[in-house]
Amino acid sequence: MDRTQNEFEMFKTTDLELEKIIAEINTEIFNKGSEQIVQVEAGLTETFPVPDEIEEPVNTAERAKMELFDWIQCIVGAIIIGIVIFVFVGRTIGVDGISMMNTLRHNDRVVMSNLFYTPGNGDILVFQTGCDAFGGSPLVKRVIAVENQTIDINFDCGHVFVDGILQCERYISELTFADGDFEGPVTVKPGHIFVMGDNRNHSTDSRDSRIGQVDTRKVLGKVLFIAIPGPGGDGFASRDWSRFGIIENPIPCRHGQDCVCVVDCGCVA
Repeated sequence: MDRTQNEFEMFKTTDLELEKIIAEINTEIFNKGSEQIVQVEAGLTETFPVPDEIEEPVNTAERAKMELFDWIQCIVGAIIIGIVIFVFVGRTIGVDGISMMNTLRHNDRVVMSNLFYTPGNGDILVFQTGCDAFGGSPLVKRVIAVENQTIDINFDCGHVFVDGILQCERYISELTFADGDFEGPVTVKPGHIFVMGDNRNHSTDSRDSRIGQVDTRKVLGKVLFIAIPGPGGDGFASRDWSRFGIIENPIPCRHGQDCVCVVDCGCVA
């Protein structure tokens, strides 16, 4: 009995000492943890975020392929945008010749657009002739009459009539005396327009059977503004930059009509 009691007392003593040691360790850990929390709140300890996952190093060749692919995407996107702008929004074209004097001059650089465009009276537009006599080159002219309108020209006095109304053409260089092989009156066919140059007696246009009435499907676009004025005179004079900008509509008639006057209104065409 004495031996068993002694052993029990020994184990009991050992357990108490072990519990005491564990309690001291827990107390020390708790104190250190509390101290660290206080330091962090006071900004005295620098903390480092733990990444969710460690990124694997990217292979150099793979990175180069990715960059090349990005560049190809950018280039292709720019080409597509350029094509869309060129075809639908606006493009530039040079004026060759004097048929549109004084509105447009030789070597003017103009911007035209075919976006949601339907030809209308007085518009300056560019169209494809498809005629061997002009080398297939596009021409720049002004719309005088549209489909179902009737045009007639009095070449003796130089007056132009659309649906019997004298046109108040203040944009022309001179009255219309050159007849080409035109015989009026003529009604413009559906889907067509009748065009003439502003420099009436030095222009090959719808008065010439080689061009005739222009199919609207051949219209490339309406001229919006002069981007770069051409040199004046012999082609070597300085450019008149005051001509830069939007091409204005025909000057309204003083009687309030939009450049269309009845015969007895007093306008001289």
